[in-house]
Amino acid sequence: MTSQEIRQKFLDYFKSKDHLIVPSAPIVLKDDPTLMFSNSGMTQFKDFFLGYKTPTAPRIADTQKCLRVSGKHNDLDDVGRDTYHHTMFEMLGNWSFGDYFKKDAIAFAWELLTEVYGIPKENLYVTIFEGDASENLERDQDAYDFWKSHISEDRIINGNKKDNFWEMGESGPCGPCSEIHIDIRSEEEKAKVSGLELVNNDHPQVVEVWNLVFMEFNRKADKSLEKLPAQHVDTGMGFERLCMALQGKSSNYDTDVFTPLIAKVEELSGKKYTGILEDEKDIAIRVVVDHIRAVSFAIADGQLPSNGGAGYVIRRILRRGISYSYRFLDMKEPFLYQLVAVLQNQMGAFFPELEKQGNLVTEVIKSEEESFLNKIENGLIRINNIIKDTQNKGETIVPGNLVFELYDTHGFPADLSRIIAEEKGLTIDEQGFAEEMQKQKDRSRGDSEQKVYDWVNLEEREEKFVGYDQIEAETYITRYRKVENKDGEFYQVVLSNSPFYPEGGGQVGDKGVLENATESFEVLETKKENGLIISLINGLPKDAGALFYAKVDATDRKNSQANHSVTHLLHEALRDVLGTHVEQKGSYVGPDYLRFDFSHFNKMTEEELALIEEKVNAKIKESIALQEFRNIPIKEAIDKGAMALFGEKYGDNVRMIQFGSSKELCGGTHVKSTSEIGHFKINSESSAAAGIRRIEAISGDKSEEYFKNLEKQIIELSQLLKSKDVVRSIEKLIEENSSLKAEVEAFKKEKAKGEIGDWKGAYEQKGDKLLLVKRTSLDAGSVKDIVFQLKREIPTSITVILSDADGKPMITVGVSDDLAGIYQAGALIKDLAKEIQGGGGGNPGFATAGGKNLDGLENAYQKALNI
Repeated sequence: MTSQEIRQKFLDYFKSKDHLIVPSAPIVLKDDPTLMFSNSGMTQFKDFFLGYKTPTAPRIADTQKCLRVSGKHNDLDDVGRDTYHHTMFEMLGNWSFGDYFKKDAIAFAWELLTEVYGIPKENLYVTIFEGDASENLERDQDAYDFWKSHISEDRIINGNKKDNFWEMGESGPCGPCSEIHIDIRSEEEKAKVSGLELVNNDHPQVVEVWNLVFMEFNRKADKSLEKLPAQHVDTGMGFERLCMALQGKSSNYDTDVFTPLIAKVEELSGKKYTGILEDEKDIAIRVVVDHIRAVSFAIADGQLPSNGGAGYVIRRILRRGISYSYRFLDMKEPFLYQLVAVLQNQMGAFFPELEKQGNLVTEVIKSEEESFLNKIENGLIRINNIIKDTQNKGETIVPGNLVFELYDTHGFPADLSRIIAEEKGLTIDEQGFAEEMQKQKDRSRGDSEQKVYDWVNLEEREEKFVGYDQIEAETYITRYRKVENKDGEFYQVVLSNSPFYPEGGGQVGDKGVLENATESFEVLETKKENGLIISLINGLPKDAGALFYAKVDATDRKNSQANHSVTHLLHEALRDVLGTHVEQKGSYVGPDYLRFDFSHFNKMTEEELALIEEKVNAKIKESIALQEFRNIPIKEAIDKGAMALFGEKYGDNVRMIQFGSSKELCGGTHVKSTSEIGHFKINSESSAAAGIRRIEAISGDKSEEYFKNLEKQIIELSQLLKSKDVVRSIEKLIEENSSLKAEVEAFKKEKAKGEIGDWKGAYEQKGDKLLLVKRTSLDAGSVKDIVFQLKREIPTSITVILSDADGKPMITVGVSDDLAGIYQAGALIKDLAKEIQGGGGGNPGFATAGGKNLDGLENAYQKALNI
């Protein structure tokens, strides 16, 4: 049975049991501040479990793309070292929202595994929650009784809270769970040791394949448990492990989920995969084929590698794959990008984002590979210099802080530093490295860490967003909770009528004021969390249940929505000018400016940028009225020509924004007419990543401000130049400046000629060699010319020139060619540069260094005399 057939049988089975089959949500989360990525199948249904949204159906099934590389669930370091851990994996799941519960969930799972998939019953074991006295939780007797009708009692195992009580996070829905484990060992192995002894003991062939979670409780911030108003079922079955069991393999990597990728790596690297766990080559191949899946799906869903947040995690995964292939597969050139086509062929039919975004994914990975391989080459030079310095000092331990700096600042793998050090007979100061790593984690945690208390619920009222129609509203606080972070104590509030737009779709969240007759609070930000619109205020009202007046900062909202509307016009203009391959890949919309990232592989020309501006401003002048379709079926919106973005999660009904021929699915706020935008001005166009260009621009008040400042500058220039023809006056200044520069250069050359004669006679005999150490005020260019002439004309010589031109210290070292094998200009300059608090470099015959400490030139002079 192929992996495609296994996946389809699961979905078909639950469709026959009246489950709605839904597509996988994007692997990258954009509206959940508690998670970067979907790390389980239930992530996209959190709003249903929390009661913030009504489920689209009482029974749902799907296969969800998951990523476990950060936070509580982090499998990254295990990947490659065993047969069943992965960064990206598929989670097959079926869900019941207040519909069926334990009895049916158990029956469905058993029937599917044993009758549809035909897994022998004697190969299966199940666990149930044994209870926990510390939380007054009883043994899950119901689950035990239901399982008894399917499996012998000696195969039902009690499990502790760690294994058999599932929790979404530090707080939230949770409940007892029942795991199904499969024993895929040979009959000989089973006869020696019972599978009962190996369940939940990390045996690679006695593994958990399915977890049935019975959501009954809500974990509060104070760690107490309360009963949920309804009982739910949340199940998750590891697709890769299921394929291993059904295809009779002993490793996930031996299934057809991975074998096509492994075959391609073998072809490209010339290395043969043997499947040996401890073999570094095989570990590397497993790492590569796992990581390419995670990175490809993340990029396809809109998350580009970057230096922060989710983008940093993706970059880290990709670099781990590159590092392993560099070290153990001898792959010194980019090659991972060639695996994308294989992945598309395997999974593109079921996950169309891979097909649609294939070119972009390929180009981004290739660019990242080229960049990181270059970093590795530069890092090798750095680590070898560090090792050489350590050896020159007669030490055997490489400083951990320097290894960490290489890793943190330059991206050089710490493991590679260790290997190189060991080859030279040295070790790394592991404690020093660990201390620096901990400092970084503490800094990161300190910036982001906050304590969030439980919600305090007030009078139950409908909670709705009214900000599309009004920026001021009478409202009540329906719930609030305290938040403590590095900046102090704040309160998050949910309003019955909220005019505050929550951050999303690239648009910043609204700020403003929440007030009544006696109190006023600043609204510092507004975000969305699990479907709730949450505003952060700088205090707690004395009477939180009173009637309040919510007022959005009108100026910021006006400018933000002008920038948002113009991004739609910009998107359409880019597609008109550059082609329909252009798709939005990210945006920032604030009151001060807008940023728009889009797929395009070439730098835009000045002519293209001018044409884009012209097209957008023409639309603005047309005063095109906004057409808003606030709640229409997504199919109808797509049929009308609306742009849907990959990586966004859309519901059955959507909001469509139309300005003439521009039609996009969008939840942001917009102008009523394009004339409100005022004027559109592009500030810059640059590369955001491989295959991604970035435009930064302004509109509205900022555009008006820009032209006013421009006019003011022209008036000031005109006054300075005493001419209304500013352009001609500046041209004249440039001509005069060029003429004066030529005269200055001629003067410098004459001065330098005079210096050369004096310097030639100033060399001192040092044994059988000549040394010149000289102070001067000549500029760097003149000094360079003189040194090159001297090292050519004066054999067996070293020349050291210390310059203070323009008040900046500069040291230049020249070594004649006949001494190049004995003395290195770069090594000499490195030592001398310490005296001026500087650094530099060059080649064996010539090197320069600049610094900060002008007074240090005298010490450098004295040190140079001793060469």
